[in-house]
Amino acid sequence: MSNDATIIEPLSGPLAGSARVPGDKSISHRAVLLSAMAEGTSHLSGVLDSDDVRSSIQAVSQLGAKADLAVQADGSLAGTVEGWGQAGPVQPDAPIDCGNSGTTARLLMGILAPWPIEVTLTGDDSLRRRPMRRNTAPLMKMGVRFKPAEADHLPITELGCPELRAITYDAPMASAQLKTAVLLAGVYAQGTTTLNEPAPSRNHTELMLPEYGVPTTAGTRMAEVTGPAVMRSSDLAVPGDPSSAAFLCAAALLKRGSDITVEGVSLNPARIGFVRTLERMGADIAEHIEGYEGKEPYGTIHVAFTEKLRGCEIPAQHFASILDEVPVLALVAAHARGVTVFRGVAELHNKECDRVRAIIDGLALMGVDAWEEGGDLFVEGDPALQLPRGLAFDAHGDHRIAMTWALAGLCGSVPVEVEGFECVAVSYPGFLDDVRKLVA
Repeated sequence: MSNDATIIEPLSGPLAGSARVPGDKSISHRAVLLSAMAEGTSHLSGVLDSDDVRSSIQAVSQLGAKADLAVQADGSLAGTVEGWGQAGPVQPDAPIDCGNSGTTARLLMGILAPWPIEVTLTGDDSLRRRPMRRNTAPLMKMGVRFKPAEADHLPITELGCPELRAITYDAPMASAQLKTAVLLAGVYAQGTTTLNEPAPSRNHTELMLPEYGVPTTAGTRMAEVTGPAVMRSSDLAVPGDPSSAAFLCAAALLKRGSDITVEGVSLNPARIGFVRTLERMGADIAEHIEGYEGKEPYGTIHVAFTEKLRGCEIPAQHFASILDEVPVLALVAAHARGVTVFRGVAELHNKECDRVRAIIDGLALMGVDAWEEGGDLFVEGDPALQLPRGLAFDAHGDHRIAMTWALAGLCGSVPVEVEGFECVAVSYPGFLDDVRKLVA
């Protein structure tokens, strides 16, 4: 066993009762970043305490915002962020290290766009391999300069443009990070900035900007904002993260006798594509909206062990709604009868690791056939699947991959090893504890 491998023992019994997952990562990032942009002091609660979100907190602090967020009894962060408002961010005295957080890096590109400062963005080895040209290209059309001009990877130095041009941009892929960067730059541009997408992506930014005093127009594959506008402080409670909830739901589906409810979770339709996918697989799963935080719906997801799961097809136009859940859905598909097809998975090659390769290799260790063909991922399931002894998985520094292979061990009958499991701190530091607390 490698020195940094974690042994995952099978659960001693079925899962039962209710659980809460940490705050939504996407909303937490935006709450911190938009509050830093705003005039006045915002009050935040339920913010995810993870390495990625702390990268955003550190970044806005370097840029002059005053973030006073403390850990609460439930493990979340709460407190205030005093924004730089119309005065703008200050010139940082060092490069901004975004860690492993693509959201931090890509959204900052839009946030920095209108200000006459020069900022270098960098990150860890994994983040420096992820593509950035998708963001720099539209921002350059608005007047922003980058050094090197053709760079597709961090580190990149950004030089803001105080007279940003509004643009209409047809994005080459559905990406909430790209969309958000353009919209946040558009808040300060002269005129209406419009972004069109080939398929729907997460719409948290469009839902949150009005809470900060900036009206937006949003359609299924379009979003626009008219500037220049003044952002005002807001009070926001972050709901639970559906991407984290997906792992608890999968555990209950795969562990015989389980029956759980995940409470206080975001039920934004753009984020619960995994629920729709599991329904198509025949899973006993349902969500119930209990209220709204601003325009974000939240509520419960109930899920129970399902004896007979079947393979299904997820069309490419729905892929953006399950982008972060494909690894755990592939694990569920490995236990289903028939073939599950994930259409249009190219974007997964550019995540924290090459998730397509990691999924195929990990499932192969389990004795499951999975392959990529024509940009699609295929998983041939086996309802009688039993894990061989001595399995050792590699998380490849990817939190979603780490949790997926941990679930294979938790819901199986033999222990497994997951090398590099500690990377779950990026999004869900208490994952193992939360699953084990549900054991009846």
